[in-house]
Amino acid sequence: MSMTVRYYPLPESAPPPTSTPKPPSLTYTRILNKAHSAPILVSQVSPDNTLFATGSSDGIVKVWDLAGGYVTHLFRGHGGPVSALHFNFPTIPEGGGGGGGGEERRRMELLTGSTDARVRIYNLRDANARVVGGGNAVKPKAVLEGHVSVVRGIDVTPDGKWAVTGGRDKVVLVWDMLSGGGETTAVEAKKGKGKAAATPATPKLVQTIIVQEQVESLGLLPQEEQVCGAATGRWLCYTGGDKGLVRVWDVLKGTLVAAMKGVEGVDEAELDDEDDDEQRGVLSLLYSPTSSSLVSIHADQNIIFHSLSTLLSTRQIIGFNDEIVDVAFLSHPSAPPISPSSLPETPDIPHSHIAVATNSNLLRIYSTSSFNARLLPGHTDMILCLAVSPDHQWLVTGSKDHTARVWAPTTCAQGDGYTWRCIAVCQGHTESIGAVAFARKPFDDGHARFLFTASQDRTIKMWDLTPLSAASAASASSSSSSPIRPRSMATLRAHEKDINSLDIAPNDKFLVSGSQDKLVKLYAIDFNPPKVKAPAGEGGRGAEGGFKLLGTCAGHRRGVWTVKFSKNDKVVASGSADRTVKLWSLDDFTCLKTFEGHTNSVLRVDFLSHGQQLVTSASDGLVKLWNIKEEECVKTLDNHEDKIWALAHSSDESTLLSAGADSLLTIWHDTSLLEQSEANAHLIKTVQVEQDFINYVALKDYRRAILLALSMSQPGRLFNLFSTVVKGRQPDDLSAEDEPQAVTGITGSKEIDEIIKTLPGIELVRLLKFVRDWNANAKMAPVAQVVLHAVFKLRSAEDILAAFEQANRLPKRSEEEEEEDDEDEEENKEEEEGKNKKRQKKERPSLGAPISIKDLLEGLIPYSERHFNRVDKLVQESYMLDYVLGEMEGGLFGEELMDIQ
Repeated sequence: MSMTVRYYPLPESAPPPTSTPKPPSLTYTRILNKAHSAPILVSQVSPDNTLFATGSSDGIVKVWDLAGGYVTHLFRGHGGPVSALHFNFPTIPEGGGGGGGGEERRRMELLTGSTDARVRIYNLRDANARVVGGGNAVKPKAVLEGHVSVVRGIDVTPDGKWAVTGGRDKVVLVWDMLSGGGETTAVEAKKGKGKAAATPATPKLVQTIIVQEQVESLGLLPQEEQVCGAATGRWLCYTGGDKGLVRVWDVLKGTLVAAMKGVEGVDEAELDDEDDDEQRGVLSLLYSPTSSSLVSIHADQNIIFHSLSTLLSTRQIIGFNDEIVDVAFLSHPSAPPISPSSLPETPDIPHSHIAVATNSNLLRIYSTSSFNARLLPGHTDMILCLAVSPDHQWLVTGSKDHTARVWAPTTCAQGDGYTWRCIAVCQGHTESIGAVAFARKPFDDGHARFLFTASQDRTIKMWDLTPLSAASAASASSSSSSPIRPRSMATLRAHEKDINSLDIAPNDKFLVSGSQDKLVKLYAIDFNPPKVKAPAGEGGRGAEGGFKLLGTCAGHRRGVWTVKFSKNDKVVASGSADRTVKLWSLDDFTCLKTFEGHTNSVLRVDFLSHGQQLVTSASDGLVKLWNIKEEECVKTLDNHEDKIWALAHSSDESTLLSAGADSLLTIWHDTSLLEQSEANAHLIKTVQVEQDFINYVALKDYRRAILLALSMSQPGRLFNLFSTVVKGRQPDDLSAEDEPQAVTGITGSKEIDEIIKTLPGIELVRLLKFVRDWNANAKMAPVAQVVLHAVFKLRSAEDILAAFEQANRLPKRSEEEEEEDDEDEEENKEEEEGKNKKRQKKERPSLGAPISIKDLLEGLIPYSERHFNRVDKLVQESYMLDYVLGEMEGGLFGEELMDIQ
């Protein structure tokens, strides 16, 4: 809870549909620190959007001016924390406005509720209630006593006649606000009879509605609102409470008009569990006049839109997923086909829905097109695992309630009309079911033929699903048929500890299991379908099947969390708590390869790219992509902050799902083709630039060659060009002190001198940056000094300073434009090949970073002095050599020359 008030401006209009569907980023324009000395519990905005009321836990209510941000009224005297607020600004009926520009409203009141079970009415026109000029000791205009518990909701009709209050005493009270008196009419006030004729109105309790649940929110509907099953023109009240139901009541009759469930399929009789009440209870209700619906906000942070005309939920938003333990892609046969997206930022997902299992007994189904959510009841305890059929239409869930449920697609009138319904319940295990797997080869009707479940009772069961075809067809046409009970064809005690994972081979001939006992076991499956399809009921003989142990793969040092068959090779992948992924041969059950890279337990593994790659998720919050042939990690995806329990890929492997303990569901899209096309385009551009540079040099078009090298940030090619030209200078030109550039110029080419003299300011700064880097290398320093000498000879100091000022006004260049000669080109080539290696540069000035003349000189002067000292030392040593040779002319060879003569 906070004691701060922040003002956030809302966008005036929705973004155009062609733009990226991202939520707008809201930033507050005003903040009121310590608006109260205690946490703020409730707040309310006046009908005219001019006042803002806040109530805190210390029993103080403040009224703020929205435009000015200051307190206008202050009310004390509540017997506990403030729990409800409501402004009552009834308008004057037509014809009662009074002459002479009378007041627009008769009353300006604020109704407050608190934990002392009282409702207080304060007159905002009372001068004593104002902070400036008031006495601050304001008594309420009236006190409504009738509740025996905390008041949580208050509302008043627009004419100010009727008021409703609801509390945790499980009742709604209806009050006549004008009973026993009335306001002074405008005509009486004009005649001067205002004081004599006015009699105070005393609110009177006229109705008590027993709602049989603690009311947390209520409100009144407009009389013109159409509600299914209710007559128009009557005052209706909506309530929401701890049972998670949204009810609509007739205010004056006190009768129930309609009831809407927060979760479809949950009966009111099933809402007696206190744990469910805490999770599904309604915290707040909002009326949306534009959509003619009620929006309920629940304790489990779900937001549900209820249509008043149909009493059905039209949309559901899940605000918090808790810890996600498994996910799967689903495809509804009635859903429209996926159309290509026009937005490159939001690629299409080739499935219509996503199934999510969390720390809840409710199955969550998300629509991939609208991300509308649906909660499906059925299990009585937490769902632990999911699996989908090969066509992604059927779904099986395993739960702590010792059962597995098979779900088939169906249609309904709620939401987008696409949902799933339980058609079978597999019951027989004595402990929680932690792993499930569908058969991979479809039956004649396209559905799976059998199912495997593994439990904490250390057993694996094989279930016959052949009778489910009729049940699946019935679920599509009717929602009232009860689920069938599949027959267990075989049971085998498989491991000595909990079984964490199951998978079936693509040919339905083998089953693999992974357990906490560190073992991976392979089984042979024997399945004989019925010659005649068994009926959906209990009668009739179904299929026959079984499985037996073939071999055991031992090698992991800790428990095995996940196993998976390859679709193309006779291998099995397993991930373990020992932080490794192993590939096992199905021929001799030996370990073929071991992948190491995760820093914590590997929780999920799967094959991609026709069995050439592995994708893994672990407790370190990372998703890794591995090349099996090279045994190396080629990509690491990081978007989670906790264990990644769930990993799933679409049927075409273009989309990857990851979810885990951080409640985050991440959708990853394959960008290999996009990156490859970008790499090819970059390669083509690089080859074209290289060829243009070579052609310019061959034609001795040095101006274009230099400008091209500078624009492409290729200091290596530019250095080679300058080096070739400098080496071509004549010795006579180097020795001439008066005019050394008379023939070949300062650099060895008059054309290059002219280019340096007329070089644009931005390119001049870039050239000087290159010279600074060349000057730091002893082998490249001579050429750098020649170019630097040419710049200082041909450009004035004012010209150089102006060039730096112009360059520093430009935006910073990207790192791709800061490549350096051969080493950088090699690193970029590795990136294009998919190595995804990041360059680790030392702290040094970047070629694209803004730089001042001071920074440039600080990098040039020390190295230039070092080079000068080295050259000066060589010159001194050359004099010593001349001296020695001079002394040797008459000594060593002198006598021999004389003899010859």
